[in-house]
Amino acid sequence: QMHVVESGGGLVQPGGSLRLSCAASGFTFSSYDMSWYRQAPEKERELVAAITSASSTNYADSVKGRFTISRDNDKYTVALQMNSLKPEDTAMYYCHAHRTVVDVNVYEYDYWGQGTQVTVSA
Repeated sequence: QMHVVESGGGLVQPGGSLRLSCAASGFTFSSYDMSWYRQAPEKERELVAAITSASSTNYADSVKGRFTISRDNDKYTVALQMNSLKPEDTAMYYCHAHRTVVDVNVYEYDYWGQGTQVTVSA
């Protein structure tokens, strides 16, 4: 079975740091693009950071310079290092795995974790 499990969330003061981790299993991790999304109450889910299977990275403007995404293909993990946290970073953070396979047809594979809560508050 395919699993994506997040960990590392918690309560942190403004200006603090947290490191989220996502552990994957059941699929060929190195072939997947991995992303972190977040969703705050009454807001839409938004992309925070992404890292492709080739390790190219992309960040939302709101987190550039503060967050860093990385992956370890040997350990089947992806991490999100979050520094200089702000109250507006408070949200449920989700790990997402995606792969597109083009054969005769196009196959999309998507796996989501259950999320880990990050709360930034004094």
